[in-house]
Amino acid sequence: MNRDERTGASPEERSRDLPLSPEETVGEAPDMTAPAETPPEDRLPPKEKKPLDLRRELFDWSEALVTALILIVVLFAFFVRSIGVSGDSMIHTLHNGDGLIVSNLFYEPKAGDIVVMTKKTFMKDSFVKRIIATEGQTVDMDFEKGIVYIDGEPQYEPYLREQMWKSDDFEGPITVPDGHIFVMGDNRNGSTDSRSDLCGTVDERYIVGRVLLRIWPLADFGTPD
Repeated sequence: MNRDERTGASPEERSRDLPLSPEETVGEAPDMTAPAETPPEDRLPPKEKKPLDLRRELFDWSEALVTALILIVVLFAFFVRSIGVSGDSMIHTLHNGDGLIVSNLFYEPKAGDIVVMTKKTFMKDSFVKRIIATEGQTVDMDFEKGIVYIDGEPQYEPYLREQMWKSDDFEGPITVPDGHIFVMGDNRNGSTDSRSDLCGTVDERYIVGRVLLRIWPLADFGTPD
């Protein structure tokens, strides 16, 4: 093998030190003018809200709050009321001093509902009873067995705690007039209601509303059965 006298390198070794020809160059040089990679949005610093945006957001919240308050006022003025129970005629379902929420919104009277009514010829203040029968239905009672009959059918009344005594005022059977309801208290032996001539059947127009909730006392909060 021939070696260069000055370097002592063979021709093959010297050829490896020579620069590559253009044809042998691999790849391309990086483009120094290319724009830098844009970082993902989750890496970008958060944009500060402009004062105008904050004022707009505050205005939207205030507007929503005012609208909600107006709706509440309208509901309580025309459709929903808060009423306190006075008396013991609905024991043990309701008690004297209980706070109730009642509503007449889209209300159609039906048997079993607990309703608040006003009837000035019977009582100066509003009173609460349970609807036993509605217009066109016939009410009769068996006082020996303590059973109420509606259109000849015995009624199951799980809310009663004691058997009903005989009422000297009731002379049945009674067919409820159109547009009226027949009501009784759950405390049958301590309630003056539609069995008595003092109260009689109640015009549906005297219904203040159906009891939706008991809100007081808090321990008994919920829908009374």
